[in-house]
Amino acid sequence: MSDDAPTEVVARARTERGEVVVRRRAGDVLELRVNGVFVMDTAETGTERLLARATLAQVAHPRRVLVGGLGLGFTVSELLTDERVERVSVAEIEPAVVEWMRAGVLPGGELLSDPRVQVRVGDVRAEVAHAPAQGYDVVLLDVDNGPDFLVYDANAEVYGERFLTECRRVLDDHGALTVWSSTRSDVLAGALRRVFGTVEARPLAVDLQGRDEQYWLFTGKMMG
Repeated sequence: MSDDAPTEVVARARTERGEVVVRRRAGDVLELRVNGVFVMDTAETGTERLLARATLAQVAHPRRVLVGGLGLGFTVSELLTDERVERVSVAEIEPAVVEWMRAGVLPGGELLSDPRVQVRVGDVRAEVAHAPAQGYDVVLLDVDNGPDFLVYDANAEVYGERFLTECRRVLDDHGALTVWSSTRSDVLAGALRRVFGTVEARPLAVDLQGRDEQYWLFTGKMMG
């Protein structure tokens, strides 16, 4: 992602974790940056959507879904296209992201008014800690750039065995957990394998402003 391309700052907020910025690039592309680090944009949304589709395909009855990270809303949008999904709970740590979406600064405002969607401002770790056992059929984690390129150092815990075990606790006997990562991570794959007994690591080809890159999805599935 080049910083040399002409950009316009659309919105900016400072929180206890640092600075959150929305920038507009050529072609009316919006991108989200945190502490100067690129997080996502509206040009390449395929992996966010595939995060939803790939996990839903693993579960026969994905009625209740927990999403860690609202981002620009494309994962939630894809979830809602599946008629089996009855409830989507979203934990977004940055209040500005939710406020900007409600105000129309970011796309996806209609998602927040969908009766199936409930967005809570807060850490997904707290959401999981307070969730009942087997309270979800699907858990999706897209809270950072993956374990190797963290925006927030504290998010390292999200990719660790202790938190992944907590995620397993809140999954139904036939549920699944998928974690998005900007890189292949053997450490993350190993943690998921120890928690679930098996892991599927799926590479995703992406085009980032003319550059061929690769993102990854890591899935652990309850064996029933």
